[in-house]
Amino acid sequence: MAGELLGESVVISDMAEGSQVYNKGFYGYPRPGGGLDLDLLEALYLLECDKLQVLQNGKPMDHASLYRRVARSVEDLQSRYVVYRDLRSRGYIVKLDQGDFHFRVYERGSSPHNSQAKNWVLAISERDVFNIAALLEKSETSQRTRKDLLLGVVDEEGDITYYTVEGAEPRGSTEESPTTAEGALLDDSVIVLGEDADRLYENGFYGKKIGPMLQLSLLETAYLMEKGRLEVRSIRSGQKMGDKGFLTNARRSQPDFDMRMKAYQDLRSRGMVVKTGFKYGTHFRVYEGNPSKHHSRYLVHVVPDDYSTVWAEISRAVRLAHGVKKEILFASSGEQLSYVKLTRVRP
Repeated sequence: MAGELLGESVVISDMAEGSQVYNKGFYGYPRPGGGLDLDLLEALYLLECDKLQVLQNGKPMDHASLYRRVARSVEDLQSRYVVYRDLRSRGYIVKLDQGDFHFRVYERGSSPHNSQAKNWVLAISERDVFNIAALLEKSETSQRTRKDLLLGVVDEEGDITYYTVEGAEPRGSTEESPTTAEGALLDDSVIVLGEDADRLYENGFYGKKIGPMLQLSLLETAYLMEKGRLEVRSIRSGQKMGDKGFLTNARRSQPDFDMRMKAYQDLRSRGMVVKTGFKYGTHFRVYEGNPSKHHSRYLVHVVPDDYSTVWAEISRAVRLAHGVKKEILFASSGEQLSYVKLTRVRP
């Protein structure tokens, strides 16, 4: 069957042939009075699959000629086409979107006639920039329209890695009683000794037990001081440190202290137990309860609200989290803290 290249679409004028193409995969858009309008990507795919002949001025076009023509109209053609053809080859109905996304995808066995699309899809090159603000905006749009957001990231060899993206609201079950303790500042950590060490660990699972001692991080110390649960003195002079003096020292040791602290406070307020994520190359590993009885569920990386990076960094973080059976959350530290979860999937 044949279609004619007319402007930004390929038109199948024959009513029977148009109906056949539409009914076999819901390609294109039926024309009033019969026939079918195909998007250029759809026509390119059908031509590749030998299911369509494309004519220009009555002469057949080969795949290379049509590809060059489509490239003049479609931005990032290779990424979009590779994702489109892959999803189609997996048996999905894929329709082009003219709004904030590239495609909308229907569940297998459903169609535009009997259901809503399940996914919004963005086709992305590995060379594109990952921007947390833009991703959060897309995620919020997806949630508002009750669809899942799927990213298809295409590498330089044309292989695709798919990620689902969704906002996250982590919650834990940790309960704390208002115990108090005294700690000693030693370089960039705080040591709690004696009975205070056991009491503080048992009421919130703060710090790391090292023999009879409890070692607290700067973030844990600042949080406990803010709550009135910890008094800190210099181990050398014995002089009590106020909140302001301690925070000045902490910021000197850790330049992004305030950004991390905002996320730490929020996660603690949600009943989570928060520990360093250094060995996983991220800021925190987070437990929903007692670390002795739970594996950490999340790795959390805190970023500024205008954070941008290359997709290779995101791929590394997601794959590492997946490899240790955890979920990766990126915490955008703007006026309001927002969490976004990326999960590697196979559609």
